[in-house]
Amino acid sequence: MTPSNSLPRMRLGRPLAFTPGKWAQHLVRAVPGLSVLSVFALLAQGHFRTVHALGWLDALALTVLLLGGALAMVRRVRRAMHGAALLLRDELELGATLLAASFVVVALLGDTAYPLIYLLMAFLVSFLSRPAGLTLVGMAVLFDALLTLPERWGVWLARVAFLGLFAGLYHLVLRARLLASQRAEHDAVKNKIRELEERARTFRLVSSGSHDSLPGVQEQEKWLVAAVKEIEGATGSALEIAELAVRAHTVGVFLLTQDDRGLKLHDCRSASERVQRERFPAGEGVFGALLKRGLPLRMNADGGVKGVTHYEPGGPEVRAICAVPIVEGSGHVRGVLVADRLDNSPFTDDEERLLTTVAAEVLRSIEVERVMSYIRRSRDEKDRFFKALEELNRAGSPDQVFLAVLESARHLAPLDFCAVTLVAEEQGKRLHKIMRMSGVTNAGRALEGRSFADNNGLVANVVRYGAPLPGRDAGAMDRQIIFDDDTQIRGLQSLKIFPLVAGGRSLGTLVAGSRKKAAFDSDELRMLEVVALSAAQAVLRAQLFEQMERMATTDGLTGLLNHRTFQGRFDDALAGAKRYGRKLSVILTDVDHFKSVNDTYGHPTGDQVLKGVARILRETARDTDLVARYGGEEFAIIMPETDTKGAQVIAERIRERVMAEVFQSEQGPLKVTLSLGIATCPDVGEQKQQLIDLADQCLYFAKRHGRNQSVTVQHMQAGGRRVAEAG
Repeated sequence: MTPSNSLPRMRLGRPLAFTPGKWAQHLVRAVPGLSVLSVFALLAQGHFRTVHALGWLDALALTVLLLGGALAMVRRVRRAMHGAALLLRDELELGATLLAASFVVVALLGDTAYPLIYLLMAFLVSFLSRPAGLTLVGMAVLFDALLTLPERWGVWLARVAFLGLFAGLYHLVLRARLLASQRAEHDAVKNKIRELEERARTFRLVSSGSHDSLPGVQEQEKWLVAAVKEIEGATGSALEIAELAVRAHTVGVFLLTQDDRGLKLHDCRSASERVQRERFPAGEGVFGALLKRGLPLRMNADGGVKGVTHYEPGGPEVRAICAVPIVEGSGHVRGVLVADRLDNSPFTDDEERLLTTVAAEVLRSIEVERVMSYIRRSRDEKDRFFKALEELNRAGSPDQVFLAVLESARHLAPLDFCAVTLVAEEQGKRLHKIMRMSGVTNAGRALEGRSFADNNGLVANVVRYGAPLPGRDAGAMDRQIIFDDDTQIRGLQSLKIFPLVAGGRSLGTLVAGSRKKAAFDSDELRMLEVVALSAAQAVLRAQLFEQMERMATTDGLTGLLNHRTFQGRFDDALAGAKRYGRKLSVILTDVDHFKSVNDTYGHPTGDQVLKGVARILRETARDTDLVARYGGEEFAIIMPETDTKGAQVIAERIRERVMAEVFQSEQGPLKVTLSLGIATCPDVGEQKQQLIDLADQCLYFAKRHGRNQSVTVQHMQAGGRRVAEAG
């Protein structure tokens, strides 16, 4: 197989053949340049002088010019989307087509349209590279010569001078403004160094009272800014997740001061402006009790929780609070993560565990930066280390995280092989999966995406024990089982596998290997360990975000969409139906006599009934339908591109399945039925609330007329008329 970057082979005496596809590509690539040349030639021959004198040749040239400009723009956009650098040729093609089109307009409309050229040149010299801008200025001079010479030498010279002056001054002014902005930004960073140093001391990144750690040293200033911003960014992300998950009025992190006698706000998310931002005593109120015990604390009271100290005097009255300590591995409490509510809605065990996990992640972000401070003594290592972490933190998706980990690891240590694995539970069994790898192995790229069961290999043991392995040189091992028996990687003399630990559990591993003996020193191993820790945080953040997003959009009992998400999705579906002239149906349903189910069989059985009904709704509805818990025992289904007849078919199918379902309880088997109301857009209305109200009226019409049935708006109206006629 010929490598993609190699030249095509040809034999002596035989010309290199181009396929029809190659010729077509070259022809399309040449369209912008040919279109500009054709317009230039026609202008030189006196074309485009009046609108009435335009011929078919002029129209063809303009059409090709527009096509060339469109192709140049498409190529520029595609390169930008793929992150590729723009070529000088791409810039010239786009600029030249715009310039040629502008001179055609000037030729047709006369000198009154010439300011268009000045505006275009200002735009081009501002957004294109300097070589491209200078080239286009020269092209503008040539185009102008076609329109003015030889009759008007004075006009041409004046325009040339003004074009050069205008483009040059505009470029200089823009450059000056950019330099001024950079200088202002630099001054602003310097003015915040003292504040950053104080926050760094709060995080224990630098020792209190040290004078030689920061001032005047640019590299250390960069480290300080990066460290503090990383902690603040991680804390902010964690607080946003916690606020979304527990629906709190205030979620905040308060850290102990250097003397451990006071608490000070580090970061918070709150609807109140009265959060205490100044230092306050750590031994008083709720926080004092928590710091003494070192255990989470939950309180709620109708009259307000006593001993709340994280608000200024006159702050809101807190009726429910959950506070968890931020505890180091040594057992020393570093601060408090608190969440509160203004209504008497107690925090649950799951919410307390979530806040405990968030508190651990806040502390972990601080500890990572503290570990980073220990390796600052080597400038080259430090530069590589921060660059690696920068790439890792920039990664947005899991796949980008894996690529960033591999790239960072290869820059920090001399690696011949590197891989990232993740672990997951499937059907009660633990499976490991190789997400990404780099380096040469016997299996080549086939390792990526491969899964293997839990075993006694090194990767499985690292996940199992949460500690780096192996503890001796790889060359001294009789047999290297890194992944499993079927995957052998030979020739590695140095090997270290690090766990990706976050949230108190091992998410996977980072595998680093070299063909040289003793290839890793202690600093490199420490840096790789920190990269593995940061990678675990990035993976966990993505998983936590998905989990919190799921909790925010779904009902906790049934797993269906919650009421708030239902309203938003309904708006989107209804807007799409109106835009494309499609039908949309909505079904509202609830369980008949559900109150008697709770009263007779108990609320746990009622919950089982709701779960079972939700399961039937989810299984019976189509993939394009949106199923939500509307409230209590009520459910709703949004059915895009569905008319009334189709919606009633699905509704009847749901009703029959629920009627046939048998629920088990301590008092014996139980059966329930459903009543359903159906409304369709645009048959009965086009507004969301109108459709919901009509579906709700149909639902209660079904309940008043025997229950266990589905009713459409047409059936309800017909039934109402029959009642009126009978009366």
